[in-house]
Amino acid sequence: MFGGNRILEPLLVWAGRDILGMEGRLEFFSTGSGDTSMAFASLFVLLCLSLIGTVIWSVLDRKRPSYNAAFYWLTVVLRIFLVFFMFTYGFAKIYKTQFAGPSLIRLLQPVGDMSPMGLAWTYMAQSEGFNLFTGLMEVLGGLLLIPKRTQSLGGLVVFGVMLQVFMMNMFYDIPVKLYSAHLMLFGLFLFTADWKRFSHIFIKNKPTEALSYYKPTKDPTYHAVMMWFKVAGMLVLFAIMGYQGYSSERSYGDKRPKPQYYGIWEAEEFIKNQDTIAPLITRSDRWRYLVIDRKGYALVKKMNDSLERFSFVLDSSGTNLSLRNRSDTLSDPNFVIKQVDSLQLTLQGVLEQDSLMIRFRARDLSQFRLINRGFHWINETPYNR
Repeated sequence: MFGGNRILEPLLVWAGRDILGMEGRLEFFSTGSGDTSMAFASLFVLLCLSLIGTVIWSVLDRKRPSYNAAFYWLTVVLRIFLVFFMFTYGFAKIYKTQFAGPSLIRLLQPVGDMSPMGLAWTYMAQSEGFNLFTGLMEVLGGLLLIPKRTQSLGGLVVFGVMLQVFMMNMFYDIPVKLYSAHLMLFGLFLFTADWKRFSHIFIKNKPTEALSYYKPTKDPTYHAVMMWFKVAGMLVLFAIMGYQGYSSERSYGDKRPKPQYYGIWEAEEFIKNQDTIAPLITRSDRWRYLVIDRKGYALVKKMNDSLERFSFVLDSSGTNLSLRNRSDTLSDPNFVIKQVDSLQLTLQGVLEQDSLMIRFRARDLSQFRLINRGFHWINETPYNR
């Protein structure tokens, strides 16, 4: 959201350091967080520039009786912006790509070890139905913003939906607080443009009159063209986002193809340099689980609960394996992997000059309560485990 402020970067750094007293990383970099030090410095500087510009404009143009045209085009820009991002976030939930999972490694992670964001992500990822509901509500808000006559209702729906998102970001420390706040306030702004009629009907119990919408031109051809442009634009957005969501869900979402040896494999026997290592929680070099969730990658959870990430690349035979630290530039096979049956797997090779022979047994994924509980209309007692 603040990526267009690079020409203001020296000003932002100065404001962040000398005015706001920030000690964080005041530079533009991509981490997936929208709440960086630079983002807050950008917000502060843009707010100051906006206030200064408002004062100057108000003084220089103080005799103008109204800004109907400017207000009209402002609402048009906000509606286009909100429609695009409501569709983007909505389809990412309908096709469950934003909250894919829960991942296999999450199933092994104690709740107490999760970050608040990790807990919130797992909560969302667990339910396909709740993703569908929240996605449809976001798409509904975007749809209602397209016609002029329903923009107030659309603004109210967007405000309600984004208020919930904003509160979740705030209270679960999800670093999209500034962005979700902007979307929420944009929806509120569009709704409050029609606040008087709303308050008359729902609060004051008074009659109200139909609103005479401002029109930039009275040419009927223009309005017909704009109507069909909106219809065509909506259909194009639906087609593009629907296709992207469908393909993404099957590329890296819940419906992606599972890699060979997919699952959670528990190390029953671990032999390192001809020495059998007992499964003691004090051992940091003894593997407890090998987790294969995504093609090309693997996670190892050790006895002391530490995690190590590896590249996991099989050859065409499916038995010769390159299992290396992800920073390792080598790619030659260094292990032989064999699946004895559906429950047993053996791994033998050399990792960082240590010879390893490991025998694994598959964990039954259906035994995880988070997966197997399902939905029940009738609950004689609460099932709060």
